[in-house]
Amino acid sequence: EDHGIDLSRQTLNAAILVATELLVPVVRAQADELIAGNYLQADETTVPCQVADKSGRNHLAYLWEYGRPGGPVVFDFRMGRGRKAGPGEFLKRFQGKLQSDGYAAYDKLGEGIRFVACMAHIRRKFVDTAKLTPLDPLPVEIVHQIGLLYKIEAEARSRNLNADQRLELRVSRSTPIMTALKARILQIRQEISPDRALAGACDYALGQWERMEEYLKDGQVEIDNNWCEGAMRPIALGRKNWLHIGDETAGPKIAAIISIVETCRRLDIPLREYLRDILPKLGTWPINRVGELTPTAWKAARSR
Repeated sequence: EDHGIDLSRQTLNAAILVATELLVPVVRAQADELIAGNYLQADETTVPCQVADKSGRNHLAYLWEYGRPGGPVVFDFRMGRGRKAGPGEFLKRFQGKLQSDGYAAYDKLGEGIRFVACMAHIRRKFVDTAKLTPLDPLPVEIVHQIGLLYKIEAEARSRNLNADQRLELRVSRSTPIMTALKARILQIRQEISPDRALAGACDYALGQWERMEEYLKDGQVEIDNNWCEGAMRPIALGRKNWLHIGDETAGPKIAAIISIVETCRRLDIPLREYLRDILPKLGTWPINRVGELTPTAWKAARSR
């Protein structure tokens, strides 16, 4: 369209898949950048995928997302949602803090991983309970208290605090709120019957609490996993516009382009400028130097 050339959708799709295949090694190098750090967020979502042995039905595949808040992100296509095929493989060399929801596949990934919970998921349980029982003041009370923690986080952002300064703010103001909040959730749980929806919200919160307190000990760690969830929204919206991934071999290529697009967005890199520069080089670029072409490296080279 930019050059007045009329191409069929099939031709365009084929060209995009060829280009994304070139990007797969770049995304592998980007994954190495992430694994070398000491803090990651993780999430996952479903993607329908055509397979030969399921005539008329799509297989439920998964895109696992790993990213650093404000930094690079990698989507990893897998045909299943299990620990071994997903985070167990991607994170086998990772040593540091991993923030996620309470999904069990993120557990038991290695002694070098310290797990961090997500306050947004804890809050959501109480919000959902408040919707089910609008006359019950207890879930609203907990949501309000969680809101006080988020106000402190908003203040840290508005003051542009660094990690050490944010940690100091949390220690002085967030820690007392967290202590009181846990005590209140425990009290509520002891006073209500197990079959109430509120009991489930309390159980989830208390089960995640030790991991949730990790954000009080490290200023680089976020209060929630919302960076990850934000990157998942375009995929959730996209599922309404496309039927499925054509086959299993296309999955890693689609994951590669999504990884590059989202990373460029986070790093404020002009996507077209980046792709126009690196794509012509990739065919002859030495594989042991492909790390020089990741969005992070590309941006750093231009800021010197």
